[in-house]
Order: sequence, then structure tokens, then C-alpha cells
Amino acid sequence: MRDDYLRLQDMAEAIRQIDKYASKGKQAFERDELIRVWIVHHLQVLAEAARGISEESQKRYHKVPWSKIIGFRNILVHHYFTINAEEIWAVVEVNIPQLKQELDAILGKK
Repeated sequence: MRDDYLRLQDMAEAIRQIDKYASKGKQAFERDELIRVWIVHHLQVLAEAARGISEESQKRYHKVPWSKIIGFRNILVHHYFTINAEEIWAVVEVNIPQLKQELDAILGKK
């Protein structure tokens, strides 16, 4: 079983994978199905890792919006065919950079 530190690393790695293609911009995201699928998949990985973080660590790292991430995972997994690409891009553009900063601080990265 993975411990919280490894799950936090999984989340950080998922963000690196998202950034790999999000850096191509919104037009590439809208135009290229493979980029959209890649980003959604790694958002699911990130959120699944977050879901496995212990309650204790969630309280310790209270700046991370755990319940929102886990709720978003439920939407991605259970309502896959009704996902709005604009909402996904907004998460990538607004929420992912903030989460990356929090995870970097938790994991001791600059």
C-alpha cells in the first residue's frame, strides 16, 4: 500500500504530465483529442491519489482543497461523457498551478 508521501509524489507527477501538454495552450487542447484525453487521464490520476491521502495528512496540509479534488475525481470518473472541456481547461489554467505550489512546498521543492 502506498503511503501519503508517495501519493503526494504521484499527485506532483500527474501535474508534471498535465503541464507537458497543457503548455501547448488552449487551442491545442481544444483541437487535439489526444491532448484532451491525456490531460483528463492525468487529472484522474491526480485526484485518485488525493483520494487515498489519510485524514491526518489532509488536516496537516489544510491549504490543499482535498474535498474539491476528490469531488472533481468523482465527476471525471462517473460523468466522463458529460465533461465540459471549458471547465477542464479552467482547472488546468487556474487550479493546477496553485496545487503545484502547495505540493512543491509540502514535498520540499522550490
